[in-house]
Amino acid sequence: MKDPRARGRADVLSRPARPPDLVLRYGEHPDQVADVHLPPRHQPEVADRSGEFLLIMFMHGGFWRAEYDRGHTAPLAEALAAAGFVVCAPEYRRSSARGSGWPGTFDDVAAAVDRLPGLVAEASGGLVDARAFVLAGHSAGGHLALWAAARHRLPADSAWRTGTPGPGQLAVVALAAVSELAECQRQRLGDRAADALMGGTPDRHGDRYALADPVGLLPAGVPVRLVHGTADDRVPHEMSVDYAARARLSGDDEVECVLLEGAGHFDVIDPLSVAWPAVLAAFRRMHPPVLRTAP
Repeated sequence: MKDPRARGRADVLSRPARPPDLVLRYGEHPDQVADVHLPPRHQPEVADRSGEFLLIMFMHGGFWRAEYDRGHTAPLAEALAAAGFVVCAPEYRRSSARGSGWPGTFDDVAAAVDRLPGLVAEASGGLVDARAFVLAGHSAGGHLALWAAARHRLPADSAWRTGTPGPGQLAVVALAAVSELAECQRQRLGDRAADALMGGTPDRHGDRYALADPVGLLPAGVPVRLVHGTADDRVPHEMSVDYAARARLSGDDEVECVLLEGAGHFDVIDPLSVAWPAVLAAFRRMHPPVLRTAP
């Protein structure tokens, strides 16, 4: 019998899925748009005691390149919505599109995280609490989620800087994440994807990497769960292990790295893979404590 993980690796990026329930704009650029998947209304048992659902802001991967878009997250978003979450998958400008990469990609992610929770709450009729959500992402999207969660650690003069999240307002689930941007560049992952995103190497643009590399912004001060397969041939699982270790050394005590033996890079976003129960468990561990402690 064919291994379901092999099937998932082959077709999850193009597998048909239910269309989003909502499509929202968070800016004027054509890429400043997001798909929203809502949970079935007949499942009140998965709602928080307040009657709200936990919002997941999910950043898609693809090594920040325009060849990949939010469409390939649809199977994951549909499965998470069926499990009782509201999932918002923003698009953003990517490095092989004009005007993207540095700084356009980061402009878009910051704007998406700042604006979309409120837009989702309004458009869904109050199904979510816009003050408390999970930032998540896969591969390069995991980098963007980790970065966005640490924006309060940016210099005071950075346009992307935000206030420190309050207790229970923010958490991160990073799937096969590119959690170390300079290391991604050093290893030339994704055909030198970091160079394309940042406009060059850390030697040339050290100031940019200092603002964009999640490990340089530790401690993030928010709960983080990293999930990574040991058979990942795109982003080495050691990167997640190293991020978790460095986060704990910096003072972050709510950081966990879950390694999935034999799982590949795309298994962690594939609801048909044997890795999926562990991925779903990572999200469920964030719910409902995030909402319960929100101010």
